[in-house]
Amino acid sequence: MAHFLVQSYHGPAWVEGRAMRDQPGWPEHRDFMNSLPDGFVLLGGPVDGHRSRAMLVVSAVDSAEVRRRLDPDPWLRSGVLVQVIETWELLIGSLP
Repeated sequence: MAHFLVQSYHGPAWVEGRAMRDQPGWPEHRDFMNSLPDGFVLLGGPVDGHRSRAMLVVSAVDSAEVRRRLDPDPWLRSGVLVQVIETWELLIGSLP
């Protein structure tokens, strides 16, 4: 398994001035994220006080698996978020 860094940024459908949990489709996004298989998302959460992005560290065979698992996210499909996926090499510390 490899590790990937997934950075999510506000997309064109993000409503400025609204909190993360007040964005359109929050319940569906939350439920989707909670339904991802155990061991896929190793770390995750908003960066800089929810201002503009969130970050995940995921474990997958390849970037295609990451896309396959994350592409159905309602926030990606509706444009609330856009994502960048990069291979990540862990050099300090350890993850499961």
